[in-house]
Amino acid sequence: MQFQLGKNWRKASWVQKLLCPLMLVLGWGMGMPSTIAAQTVTIRLGPFQQSVAIADLEKFAKTGKLPEGLELLSPVLNSQVRELLTKRLEVNPAVADRFIDNLVRSPGGRQFISSVGGVIPGSTAESIKATLNFALRQANGFNALSFLRAYPGENVTVDATKAVGLAVEFNPNNLQSQAFGLLLERELSTESTIPFKAAFDPAALGNQTVQQQTIVLNDRQRNRMIPVDIYSSQDSSQGNTENPLVVLSHGFGSNRRFLSYLARHLASHGVTVAAVEHPGSNVDAVGKASDTQNLGRLLSATEFMDRPKDISFVLDEVAKLNTQLGQLQGKLNTEKVTVIGHSLGGYTALALVGGEVNLEELRKFCKDSLNIGEAPGDWLQCSATSLRERKLKLQDERVKSAIALNPLVGNLFGKKGLTRVTKPVLILTGTEDALTPALKHQIEPFTQLRGEKYLVTAIGGTHLSISDPIYPESAATTIVKERRGEEAKSLHQLTKGVSLAFIKQLTPEAKIYKSFLTPAYAQSLSTSQLPLRLTSDLPASIKRWLEPSEQ
Repeated sequence: MQFQLGKNWRKASWVQKLLCPLMLVLGWGMGMPSTIAAQTVTIRLGPFQQSVAIADLEKFAKTGKLPEGLELLSPVLNSQVRELLTKRLEVNPAVADRFIDNLVRSPGGRQFISSVGGVIPGSTAESIKATLNFALRQANGFNALSFLRAYPGENVTVDATKAVGLAVEFNPNNLQSQAFGLLLERELSTESTIPFKAAFDPAALGNQTVQQQTIVLNDRQRNRMIPVDIYSSQDSSQGNTENPLVVLSHGFGSNRRFLSYLARHLASHGVTVAAVEHPGSNVDAVGKASDTQNLGRLLSATEFMDRPKDISFVLDEVAKLNTQLGQLQGKLNTEKVTVIGHSLGGYTALALVGGEVNLEELRKFCKDSLNIGEAPGDWLQCSATSLRERKLKLQDERVKSAIALNPLVGNLFGKKGLTRVTKPVLILTGTEDALTPALKHQIEPFTQLRGEKYLVTAIGGTHLSISDPIYPESAATTIVKERRGEEAKSLHQLTKGVSLAFIKQLTPEAKIYKSFLTPAYAQSLSTSQLPLRLTSDLPASIKRWLEPSEQ
């Protein structure tokens, strides 16, 4: 999966590119409250220095007009910088203590604080924590300007060159998710002196031999050639017709082999899997994009409709194979389907299981709130805004349940679009996912779901942690460090176990597998390096984090 910054960033001047990340960094806290408030900010760009009065920045942020004497900075102090100056960190003041404590304890939070130390000469981890603690309790909230007003001394000097690169990796949604992860680890922990035990291991390879074959389906109506890898067992007498058909939907810039380890695992237990490749958003399509610097043009708007339609078309076609003589006869239960999707594929799964896309709310976000400090996933979703529809209903009644792994959700379904989902859903999230941050893209959407639901949380997991260990790094290049391979081995085990157990809930074997959809099972696979949690409902202590702070 590959993300790059959008056209506003690409067209910005080099000074803008340095100043915008700087303002983002200022917005998330440094320094110590003092009775001597800073009056000016000195921006240091290598040998170049420019001092700006904080009062003038406040006037600019309020009115959008540059005060007299700052006209020369008009190419730099634009609307994007104005937005970053006033953008608030949304944390409920009632949990400010825990937010700060969890942030400084998380690896990502410690890395952030260390990086900030290089941006603001003389700052320390203690002063950063103290300022955050103070600022989060202010009536007007915490933003860059409130920080500047409280910074000790008459002038704040900032090394802007060291702020480059922080804008994406340390976007506010990602920082909140990282701090939130420590709370999830503690609050979702099960306290039991009896180790989890079961009669069998759902994460172990099944006893059936797996066969794989590739078919290519031609949707002439939409002019799309859709490759599909089908994984099935050679033994057709093991109740394949009772198991649902599982359809895999890959993420943006990926391909149908992304979750091949999971496909083989399920097939070894008698579950037939169809791994679909979406021709408009796979690795080849991204590589051929004419404007690879603009996230809004990397992905066609129609892909948000075509992806779910790809799945429905595949179900129509493979239903014919189910009645024909051959290896797949009787193994393709297209009337009872579970869709498993990663990232953009997670969106696809949620749309198919009943989520209603709200393009009006998405357009409002992309017009009024999108800035370079948002996560790449927030930029990518705005590709859909050029669609003419107000809402999209892409549900396929054959899809009876869905598993969304690190799904790209953001504002796609609006505030109520996922409340229409009444069928079983399992969402997996990683608290250090910088591309689709956990709070905004997975945890808040989880609270909207109205049917049977499960949330699997990997504390410290990243966007690609669940990918196939042999999936090549070159095809999954990202702008942030990913936690893959041996580091994520325990998460792979849990993904295999809970996926099989979740799918089996649609079969007569549901009770046998129910114990593997419990907090105790997830915690039994947890490690100190990658704590794992599972819940079907968030406790009140966590829900308070999701409530907006008072304006």
